[in-house]
Amino acid sequence: MSDPAALDAGPFGPWLEEIQAAIRGEQASDVPCGSCTACCSSSQFVHIGPDERDALAHIPKALLFPAPRMPRGHVLMGYDEHGRCPMLVDEQCTIYAHRPRTCRTYDCRVFPATATGPEDETKVLIERQAVRWRFRPSTTEDEVLQAALQAAAVYLRDRAAELPDGAAPATGTQRAVMAIEIHDAFLQRDAAGDAVLVEPSVEAVVAALNRIS
Repeated sequence: MSDPAALDAGPFGPWLEEIQAAIRGEQASDVPCGSCTACCSSSQFVHIGPDERDALAHIPKALLFPAPRMPRGHVLMGYDEHGRCPMLVDEQCTIYAHRPRTCRTYDCRVFPATATGPEDETKVLIERQAVRWRFRPSTTEDEVLQAALQAAAVYLRDRAAELPDGAAPATGTQRAVMAIEIHDAFLQRDAAGDAVLVEPSVEAVVAALNRIS
């Protein structure tokens, strides 16, 4: 990477497997954040599930409120007047070892992987960080996989009206994550077993969305 502002995002294929596992809740994302606190400073609500007893035990109850349209016990932690997480002090997370699942799985590399952005003026710090990531030279397979992610993101943006009510992503972040979840609908295997990009039917996309709902 000759660009001094660039950040090593790692090889694409292993990253894709890792982020899919993180989205499924099977593991945390291993993001080489360094000193970056963009996601902690961008007016983001942090969702915490009722099963996250360790995180809940380390966050003052006064900072939590019920998560709208979610079952009882699901809560959100807000941010201060500067858009910063109240657990961030002197640029350090004070509950890092006990941080919520949302924080453990957040990965701004989803944006360059899907050629999208947060699309929110309060997320400018995240966008500045996200555009710096550079995935390492990929195999032909990885290039097709990334093309499928990007095709899925474009589909979700441009053909949202064709999707069932409530299925279309409301934010850039949701679209990036959803594109990763449904990108298999944009792939097929040829006779040699190689991945090829395809244009799926609406029914195939809806079926993929139903599998993740």
